[in-house]
Formats: sequence, C-alpha cells, structure tokens
Amino acid sequence: MVSVLLIPSQLLPPLHKFSLNFQPCRAITQTKFNFKFSCTSSFNSFSTFDFNAIIDYGPSLSKGQKLIELEEGPDSNYLVKQSFTRVFDIAALRVPAEECHALQARLKGHLLNWPRIKNIARVSGDDIDEHIKELFDQKEDENGVFARNENMDDLLRERVELANKFNSRGFIHFKKLAQMSRPKVKKRTGQGSQERAKGRRNKDEYATIEVVEENGETEEDEDLTGLLGDDFRVKSWKGPTRLLLLDERHAKKAASELPQAVQVLLREDTNQSRKIKYELVQCKLTLFYDYWRMDEVLEELLPKGMVVPSSYELVGHIAHLNLRTEHLPHRRLIAQVVFDKNRPKVQTVVNKIDAIQNDYRTMQLEVLAGNHSLVTTVVENGIRFQVDLATVYWNSRLGTERQRLINSFKRGDNVCDVFSGVGPLAIAAAKKVNRVYANDLNPFAVKYQLKNIACNKLQGKVEVFNKDGRELIKEILGRENPAFVTQVVMNLPNDAAEYLDAFRGVFREKHRDMHLPLPTIHVYGFSKASKPESEFLERIGSALGEAPTAVVMHRVRLVAPGKWMLCATFSLPKRVAFTS
Repeated sequence: MVSVLLIPSQLLPPLHKFSLNFQPCRAITQTKFNFKFSCTSSFNSFSTFDFNAIIDYGPSLSKGQKLIELEEGPDSNYLVKQSFTRVFDIAALRVPAEECHALQARLKGHLLNWPRIKNIARVSGDDIDEHIKELFDQKEDENGVFARNENMDDLLRERVELANKFNSRGFIHFKKLAQMSRPKVKKRTGQGSQERAKGRRNKDEYATIEVVEENGETEEDEDLTGLLGDDFRVKSWKGPTRLLLLDERHAKKAASELPQAVQVLLREDTNQSRKIKYELVQCKLTLFYDYWRMDEVLEELLPKGMVVPSSYELVGHIAHLNLRTEHLPHRRLIAQVVFDKNRPKVQTVVNKIDAIQNDYRTMQLEVLAGNHSLVTTVVENGIRFQVDLATVYWNSRLGTERQRLINSFKRGDNVCDVFSGVGPLAIAAAKKVNRVYANDLNPFAVKYQLKNIACNKLQGKVEVFNKDGRELIKEILGRENPAFVTQVVMNLPNDAAEYLDAFRGVFREKHRDMHLPLPTIHVYGFSKASKPESEFLERIGSALGEAPTAVVMHRVRLVAPGKWMLCATFSLPKRVAFTS
C-alpha cells in the first residue's frame, strides 16, 4: 500500500529514493504549507517528513533584488514604476538553437516554468548566420558590433532591384495585376486603432534575460569536463544558440550540483556519435513593472493588512471603482495601477464619491486616472448603448437580470418600462415583443435613450416618455382604447414599491365585463431584513392596499453584506385595478 500526498516539485529530490509514481505539482506563486508527508511501501519502510515552513516558489515582489529602494515609502499620489523592478539569479543551459526544443521536452520538470516567461531565451548577438557574416568585416568594435563591408551597399541595392522585378516564384511583376484581381483593403486608422497599438505590450517591456560573468570567466570559457568528460570543453560557439532556463533552485550552482536526471541527460547526448555542446551559464532575469499582476502591485503598494481592491465595474472604456474609506488616501495610486494593468480596454478610472441620493439616480464620480471623458459606448447582448455616466445611471451588473426578464416575455406582449434609464431593457425587449413604452424622469436619460433607439433602428416599436412614474402608469393603463399592457417593469429598487399605489383604481372608469387583461408586474426593491422576501412582500401589500397572490420572489444579487436586491413578480389583483 502506498499513501501519497501531492507536493511541490522542489521538494521531490529528497524523496527520490522511494521511487513513487506520481506527477509533480508546481506552485506558481507563494504557497504556505503546514503538513506531514508519510510514505509506506511494500518494502516495509516508513518515513515521515514534517514541513512546517513557508515555501516560496515562483516570482514574487518580496523576492529578488531591488534596483530602487524608496526611502520614505510610496507617495500617495505618484507611482514609481521603477521600484517594482526585480532581478533574479537564474541558471541556464546554453545549447545549439536546433537542439533546444528537443531538449526542452526532455528537461521537463527541471526548467523555470514561471508565468509569462518562456523557458527558451535567445542569446543576443549570436543569431547571425555564417554566410551573412561574410558580408561584414571580421573585426568587431568595442561594443561587439561587426563593421560594415564596403560591398554591402551594392549587394543590398541588387537585392532590392531583383525584388522589385520578380515575385517569390520568379515571375515578372505586373504593376496593375494586383489592382485588377482584388479591391483595395482600407487600412484601419483612427484613435481606436492607435490606442490598441499603444496598449499592446512586447515581451521585452516586462522581462529581459542577460548572461553574466562569474569569477572573471565568461560563459564561453567555462569548463564542463568534470561533468561531461575530457572531450567536452566549451571555448567558442559557431552558429545560433539558445538558453534553456533552469529551475530557480539551481541558481549559482556548479555543473556537478545539478540534479542527477540532468547530468545523465547531458552525458547521454555527449556520448552520441554526433557531438552536441552544452554550457552551464549564470543569468540575470529582470522583471519590470508590466510583468506583475494588478493584485501583486497593489499588495506591495498598500499598507500591510489593508484589504486589496480586487474588482471594478467596466462600463465601456470606464473602470468604475467603489473604494472603501480606508482606500481613499491611496485612491490615485490604486486607479493608476488599474489603468496600467488593463489598457487599452480601460481608458478612464473613476470612483464613486457618494451614494445615489437624487431623483435622477446619477452618481457623483471622481476621475482618478486616464482621460476625463465619461461618455462611452456599452455593448450588452449585441446591442449598443451610448451612456454618459456624469448625467445618467447605468449598471452593467444587471445585464443578466435584464436578459432573464426578456426571456420571460412573449412576442405578443406590450411592455411598459416605468424607470427605463437609457433603455437597456426597453430596447432589448423591443427586438422581441410587440410594443414598448419607455419612461424616465431624467431628461438626459431620455435624450440618450432616443439616440440608442435610432442607433439600433427601433424607432417604430418604442414610445418614449419623460414623466413621473405614477403619471405614466395612469396614462398608459387608463387610455380609452389602450394597446393592452401585459408586462410592467419597475426597476427602481429604492422607491419602486411606493409607486405601486398608482395601480389603485387604474381600471375604475372601465366596465368590469370588458375582460381587460391584468398586467404582470415586475417590481424591484432592497431589503436588509433577516427574511428579505417576507419584508418586501409586506411593503408591496401596503402600497397596493391588498396583498397579491402567487408572488414569485427572485433574489437578484447581494449588493452589500446583509442587503439583498429582490424582484417580485405577480399579476395585478383585480380588486386593486377596479377599486374606486
């Protein structure tokens, strides 16, 4: 019987004598372990390993060598990106370029395997082929750069002339052939494409690898004869080479101290009929600010013990933060990190200053990073909406709830959205139902809703109003020849339940025998009670004057600890509609 506990691969060397058949588990970030490892085999041997220590594996801002040390800690308004540069000592095997991929597969488990860092690195200056070097003088300057040959200009000029005259298959070019065979492709130019190009990060922007000298000897002078035999002695390289980055535990180790599996592999290959050269070199791996994740940078920036902000709401190109009071002194640093780590998707970072307290449901926002434009375009379920967060209300987190409601509508429904905002529900529903009546008290929301209706080509299916919610309910449902409203949506969680009194006697001027359809009402509200559904139902019954029956309660989301957003769905009671 064998009992096995999965452990990090850096702990495997001491356990190789047990010859257990299991795959190594490699940790990517810092990992804390506090456990015991027991092994019982058929050889009647039993051993216990007690690991009560913190095992650090992988890149971390708490490890490595700092290039800049801040004397008085980070400034609350200025981010010093150079202070996040870390230098790590890494060992590597320098091998011929044509052999690197095969060796990478054979050395699996002994390579670096850090996130976003490739195990194969280039050696600067040795990728020039021999026949290209002949075009240069063999003398190098003090920087190791080959001087230009006098015949270089003539050779390049001849090559350009041949390229202009013949194509890749050796046929003569016809200047008009490309224009006749296919239309011109318009190049994408503009601010959007420029921002995307600016936001792309090159690998060299967040990591570099450099071969360093040790004990006065360069990597070309190191002697591995003690490991690989007298026939193996590296003095110079011909042709391109690559670096296979070894696991961080092998840094600053001699060739004889490498794992047994690596030494056996090198001996096997050097004993083959064709000689393959290997060379153990020491490198400096430098990781810059762009390498680290957002949470790692914020954890390093903020005081110890402070909760790191981990989420934000994305509205178009705007990242909307909702910071705690303890975060406010560091809000600009937090916003700058969010902006840097999410470009070009995020171009503006804002924070809500105060809770929503006005009738228009607009938020007071402070721009912390990026451009100051709060007008953006949001795409939700394939529909485009133009939004100005300075004057209208938008909540991307309700997109799933809006889609849930739309899925419950039928094609013949007539929907009345009493608090429609810029029209996320009304416009999406108009693509499915017969007709939509959309209303909002905020004139800016009505302005953007009309723009969004025109943008989505739904002018004939949505009728927009700028009224108080009670007035709209009485006007739409009290018409003499109404297009019977079958669905009423009241998504104003703070006050929607209070507007239910507008349904009292809404059909009182009509005869009871007209067989008018009673609309289905979807009303939203917040509740902090221990039993939120019961408390919300009491408020609904108090506003209607009668408790509705067959009420379906749906918990939308938890907006704060102990505070639920609910949706109650029920049919308007007949006695409430016809009451005098």
